[in-house]
Amino acid sequence: MRTGTTVRTAALGAATLMTLTACGGQGTGANGVSPEDAQLTLVTGVYPLEWLATEIGGDRVSVSQLTEPGAEPHDLELTGRQIGEVSQADIAFYVTGLQPAVDEAVEQEASDNALDVSEVVDLLPAEETQGEHDHEDGDEHDHGPHDPHFWLDTERMDEAATALAERMSEVDPEGADSYEADAEQVSQTLSALNEEYEQGLDSCDQRDVVVGHTAFTYLTEAHGLEQVGLSGVDPESEPSPAQIAEISDIVDERGIDTVFTEPLMPDATTDTIAGETGAEVKVLDPLEGVTEDSPGDDYPSIMRGNLDALTDALGCS
Repeated sequence: MRTGTTVRTAALGAATLMTLTACGGQGTGANGVSPEDAQLTLVTGVYPLEWLATEIGGDRVSVSQLTEPGAEPHDLELTGRQIGEVSQADIAFYVTGLQPAVDEAVEQEASDNALDVSEVVDLLPAEETQGEHDHEDGDEHDHGPHDPHFWLDTERMDEAATALAERMSEVDPEGADSYEADAEQVSQTLSALNEEYEQGLDSCDQRDVVVGHTAFTYLTEAHGLEQVGLSGVDPESEPSPAQIAEISDIVDERGIDTVFTEPLMPDATTDTIAGETGAEVKVLDPLEGVTEDSPGDDYPSIMRGNLDALTDALGCS
């Protein structure tokens, strides 16, 4: 099914619920806890929210992740079974504007059970996230009025964790103490990460972070860096000759020796950028998912991998 046609009618929602029932339930959650053994069920569409839900929910919550590992989350298209999971979940945990298919499914099937990060965390306006060299028609993804990549700012991530623990406690009052304690552990982890970033990026030779996808505004704003967005380089295709020329001009003008790409960008793209600019190409992970090329295997380790890449590229001491 294609996004925009998967959740058009109440009849389809009913049909997906029948299909889900006929298939014998949702199976084991992404965190290894089955819905049958859990006190509540939660569904989300992007990895950082899954990480929060798993860390705070523990073995009381069955977490369902809608995006397959290594897949591009922005392009998610939901199956009927997945729409059924959204409909049946006690909590639909998402951030408006990131995944249109999830937005629509929540609106149609789970509006009463939704926890939208944009309603509990102060998100940056989308117009502030467009790189100064982006096309006039914006970034390659239309995120709506707000930039949804809040999780790259650990303080905002902490705010989302607090709100999630509170919602879990409302749905499952008997687990409130557990959720509160686990949220405090998450808060300590995030606070430690923030301190590492503050120390690591305090003194750097360069402050410009050149990226092909302007998904890092929360990170750069939080730590006094400047994100320089290239002309909407699509992670799934090679940059055009005009884009390569623009990248070269930026590199030359600012004395930049590193350009960042992402795990999902093909090797051909990074090889072209490196060959034409003379700059070294390194990976900066927007943490929309975990891939084999991510600099870690969970949220904290990928964040630390990003910090290592930044401190090395920017000449921080």
